[in-house]
Amino acid sequence: MEVHHHPEVEKKGFKEYLLEGLMIFIAVMLGFIAENVRERISEHKRAKEYAETMVADLAADTAFMKDYRTYYDISAKHLDTLMQLLTSADIKSIPSGKMYWYGLFGGAFAYFTPNDATFQQMKSSGSIRYFDKSIAREVAGYDQLCRQMQTREENDRILYGEVRKLRAQIFEFQYNAQANELSHAHDPQNRDWKKINAFLTSNPPLLTYDKTVFNQYVELARSRFMERKVGAIDTLLKRNKTLMADLKRTYHIDN
Repeated sequence: MEVHHHPEVEKKGFKEYLLEGLMIFIAVMLGFIAENVRERISEHKRAKEYAETMVADLAADTAFMKDYRTYYDISAKHLDTLMQLLTSADIKSIPSGKMYWYGLFGGAFAYFTPNDATFQQMKSSGSIRYFDKSIAREVAGYDQLCRQMQTREENDRILYGEVRKLRAQIFEFQYNAQANELSHAHDPQNRDWKKINAFLTSNPPLLTYDKTVFNQYVELARSRFMERKVGAIDTLLKRNKTLMADLKRTYHIDN
C-alpha cells in the first residue's frame, strides 16, 4: 500500500496576514473612492446640464416679466387718470373717448406662468440634490415666489370677471373694441399715438352716465391692486437675476 504524503503548507506569520488584510482593505477603499469620484463627476455634469436649461427658463421668465411689469404699470397709471377725470369734472363734460381709453385698463389682465419645467422635473426625480445646497435653496425660494404670484392672480381672476361685467354696463362694445385694438402694444413706444390722440378727443356714446355705476367700476378695479402686481414682479425679477447669475457662476455657464 502506497502512503501519500501531503505537502507541507508554509505557515504565515501574523504580520503577513495583517499585510494582506491591509492590502485588501486599501483595494476596497480605493475602489469605493473611485466610484464616489465617478458619481460626483456624473452628478456635477448632470447639475450643469440642468443649470443650463434652468438658465434658459429664467431668461424666458425675464422677457415675459418685463412686458408684464410694463403692462400693469401703465394700466395702474391709466386707472389713476380715470379716477382723476371723474373727480375733476362732470362725466358729460369729459370727451367720452378719454373715458373709453382710460376705463379700458380697469380690465387689464395678464397671467404669469413661470417656465418651471426644469425645476419640476428635478423636484419629481429628486435630482435637485445635484445642485449645491445654496443654489437649491435659491431655486426653491424663487419657485415659492412664483407660486405666490400665481395664487394672487387666481384671486384676481375673480375680480377681473366682475370688472368686465360692470364695464359692459358702461361702455358700448364696438368702441371698447376700438380702444382695445389701439392698446395692443404694451410698450408705449410702439403704440400709434396719432390714432390714440384722435380717439381721446372723440365722443363715442356711453351706455350710462350714472356716476354711481362709474364709481362702482372704479372701486372694483382699484381693489385689484395693480400697483402691488408691479411691486411683486419687481421682487421676482430681482430674484430671477440673482439666481441666474449664481447658476452661471457656479456651473461656469457662458452667457
